[in-house]
Amino acid sequence: MRTFAMPYATNDDLPASVRNHLPSHAQDIFRAAFNHAWAAHASDPRQEEAARRIAWAAVKRLYVRTGTSDTWWVPR
Repeated sequence: MRTFAMPYATNDDLPASVRNHLPSHAQDIFRAAFNHAWAAHASDPRQEEAARRIAWAAVKRLYVRTGTSDTWWVPR
């Protein structure tokens, strides 16, 4: 049986584009969704792309970007 390491153990491991633009709770959501999708799409050659899209979709269910700055993410 093959096991996969989670790509992001903590929020500090997230890419700067996520860490610098999302509030802490939204980072938690992104990380959990990405890690889950990463494992679920292990055999997909586009694993990382799928995991990233799923993670952003999870964030967007609970947060919305407001104003003109990409740092203004607020709960829905």
